[in-house]
Amino acid sequence: MSLIIETKELVKRYGKFSAVNGLSLEVPLGSIYGFVGPNGAGKTTTMRMLTTLTRPTNGKAWIAGHSVTDEPRAVRRAIGYMPDEFGVYDDMRVWEYLDFFAACYDIAESERKRLIEDLLELVDLSHRREDMVDKLSRGMKQRLSLARTLAHDPAVLILDEPASGLDPRARVEIRELLVQLAKMGKTIFFSSHILADVAEICTHIGIVEAGQMVVQGSMDEMRAQLMPHREIMVTVRDNEAAEAVKSLVAEMENVVNVTILEPKAGRSRVRIDFTGDDDGVAAVNQKLHGAAIAILGFSEETKDLESMFMRVTKGIVT
Repeated sequence: MSLIIETKELVKRYGKFSAVNGLSLEVPLGSIYGFVGPNGAGKTTTMRMLTTLTRPTNGKAWIAGHSVTDEPRAVRRAIGYMPDEFGVYDDMRVWEYLDFFAACYDIAESERKRLIEDLLELVDLSHRREDMVDKLSRGMKQRLSLARTLAHDPAVLILDEPASGLDPRARVEIRELLVQLAKMGKTIFFSSHILADVAEICTHIGIVEAGQMVVQGSMDEMRAQLMPHREIMVTVRDNEAAEAVKSLVAEMENVVNVTILEPKAGRSRVRIDFTGDDDGVAAVNQKLHGAAIAILGFSEETKDLESMFMRVTKGIVT
C-alpha cells in the first residue's frame, strides 16, 4: 500500500494541554479518507500541522514523500487546503477570487483565464462568475473554496469540515464533487463529524478522540471489525415458537450462537449469529419454513458507522 500522507507519533502541546497526543496516521494514495472525531478531538490541529501552518511539538509527518517540518514549501505545492472558514472577500467577483489565488501560485496570466473557466465548470459555478463573492450562498462558497484549492493542481486535498453548516442538497453536491475529484486522481483527506457523509463516500477512515487515533483502516476493514459475524433476526408469535427455532438451527453449519431475546410488541425474537455466506442465510430461512414454524419476520441486522463510532470512542471516554 503506497501512502501519500503519513504521521508517526505526532504531538502538539499548548502549555500543559496536548491537542494532539502521539497520532499515527496512514492515508493511502488515491483514497478518500474520512478523519472523524468529536469536537475538540484534535482534527483541526492535525490538519494545521499537515499543512505547515502549525509546527509539531514532537513526531514526524510526510505528504507526498516530503517532510512537513523540513520541506514545507514542497508540502505546500503538493496540497490544496480548505479551512473550515471561508474568509472575507467582500470586494471580489467570483472569477477575481480564483484569479487572485492562481496568481499566488505563480500561474502565468496567459494561463489563468482558461484555468478559471475550467475550475468554475468543475464546481458548477460558471453561471456565477461575475457575482460578488459575499453574495454567494454558503454551499456556493464551499464549492468556490474547493475550486481555489485546485488552482495549482495539487495531488492531495486537505479539507476541514467541508460540509459543515450546509443544507442537505449542498451536502450532497459537495459529496458528489469529492467523489469526482477522487476519480480524477486526487487523494482526499477531510475531517467531519457528519458520519453519514463519511459512510457514503469514504474508502478509508480514521477515528480520533482526545488527540489519539482510536482506529483506522479501510471501510471494509472497519465493517468487518464492527460485525465479525452476521446477525439474523427471526420474529415469531411466542416463546414456544422461539424455542423451536433455537433447537432447529443451533446445530446448523456456521451458526455460532442462538439467543432468545426479550419480546418486543408482544412477539418473541431470536438472534442467530452466523458466519456463513448468502447461500447459508437462505438455507437457514428455508429450514425454518420447512419446519412449518410461523415466521413473522426474517431479516439480517446491519450496523452503521455511527454504531462503530460510539463503540470505539466509548472506551476512551469512560
